[in-house]
Amino acid sequence: MSVQVIAIDAMGGDFGPRSIVQACIACLSATPSLHLTLVGQPSLLEELISSHSAVDRSRLTITPASEVISMSERPSHALRSKPDSSMRVALELLRDGKVQACVSSGNTGALMALSRHVLKTLPGIDRPAMVAAVPTQTGYCQVLDLGANVDCTAEQLFQFALMGSVAAQALGISRPRVALLNIGTEDVKGNQQVKEAAALLQAASGLHYIGYVEGDGVYRGEADVVVCDGFVGNILLKSSEGLATMISSRLEAVFKRTLFSRFVGALALPLMRRLQADLAPARHNGASFLGLQGIVIKSHGSAGAQGFQSAIERALIEIHEDLPKRLHGRLEGLLP
Repeated sequence: MSVQVIAIDAMGGDFGPRSIVQACIACLSATPSLHLTLVGQPSLLEELISSHSAVDRSRLTITPASEVISMSERPSHALRSKPDSSMRVALELLRDGKVQACVSSGNTGALMALSRHVLKTLPGIDRPAMVAAVPTQTGYCQVLDLGANVDCTAEQLFQFALMGSVAAQALGISRPRVALLNIGTEDVKGNQQVKEAAALLQAASGLHYIGYVEGDGVYRGEADVVVCDGFVGNILLKSSEGLATMISSRLEAVFKRTLFSRFVGALALPLMRRLQADLAPARHNGASFLGLQGIVIKSHGSAGAQGFQSAIERALIEIHEDLPKRLHGRLEGLLP
């Protein structure tokens, strides 16, 4: 049985290391071949680990780091002024080949800046892009970028499309349909960057580009890979999460209004629970930084234990698929 080793930035996120440690212990229990290295303040992490029983410490180690990057810290300051931050130390373990992936729920901008500085990008890639799965009527689609790059050139959108297509293939889609997110499907719609990216994608060989897709088309499952800049993508992601939570809350309230509605709700409860679990943001947590020379997974900063566990599971999938190597091989033949 092959072993997977992942570095965890244990000090990142909105809630600190408590839920991160809980998620790590749950993942170790679920995956016997998994080894985790928690990076952060040893005394605090040891205290949190000791509150759990039957932890296999041969598969859970601690790497000390004396500094923490706050969620509001400027990426440039984190890059220059915190050489011993938990985030940076975790990335350096990946760079040095001591682990196979890094997972962090810390400051997104700092993680992007440090990842580019420590790991470097794949040849031909200007910037990494954040990609994650969004549920649709027919399954899932991969959406990128989700916030790492607020402003993008047409060439960068083109690179995102290529990387997204390869990532979708790694997840089992043999010929992914690639689309640009736009305000309409007509050729005349969109800003200049989107139009120029469309021209590049139309001319690309080896890519199944289907044109523009609107926001509602994303959820109908019209494409397997949806490409946009990080400003638009982050709004799409957060709106999706908020909408799913709102619908779930409204349905619960409706089923509790009257005695009859409670009876109907009790009959529908198994289906409701299944739908809630399928659409829960925590289940889809974990965005991959595509385009780096290493596997880096960004967990939502507000993710709890279940959400962080999903991010670790995404890292396991990418380790199994050896995604950076697969990307490098495919991009050599697709990039101009």
